[in-house]
Amino acid sequence: MNILELTTISRIRRNHGLEHATLTILSRMRPSISLAGYSYPGGFLIVGDVETADLQAAVQDALNRLNKGEHHLAVHPNCGTNFITSGLLAGIMAWLGMAGGKDKKERRSRLPLVISLVTISLIYSRPLGPIIQEKITTSGKPDGLQIVKIVPFSMGNLNLHRVITSG
Repeated sequence: MNILELTTISRIRRNHGLEHATLTILSRMRPSISLAGYSYPGGFLIVGDVETADLQAAVQDALNRLNKGEHHLAVHPNCGTNFITSGLLAGIMAWLGMAGGKDKKERRSRLPLVISLVTISLIYSRPLGPIIQEKITTSGKPDGLQIVKIVPFSMGNLNLHRVITSG
């Protein structure tokens, strides 16, 4: 069995895709809005100042559009997967560029090499992050995912909504 098909992982991936589609739709409704999301097996959290009614409309629209085949909505340019991919590749390249240095002077002399390696890794990681999202961390196919309810709450000055799903 493919690990991505395990129940818990599949639910996270489908919720992650719905979260991204929802954020995309909300950002088109209100371009200046600043939001973040976090997916888990039972749904996802939306962090930011958004009206519950607007969120409800965006989640329903997102689910409908994903079900109609707009799977591209599951891939988001500001996903943590993109940032992790870039950071991981840049870190590995920096480590490789510095590996084997015997003293500080030799390591300092490698700085142009390290900068070049990190720059190359950042260039190649830009298209790689969305591919990893599409193939591994999200799913644009809801496959029976349903919205159960949306629960607004706050933590200090932070406004959040818990979007609870089933399926």
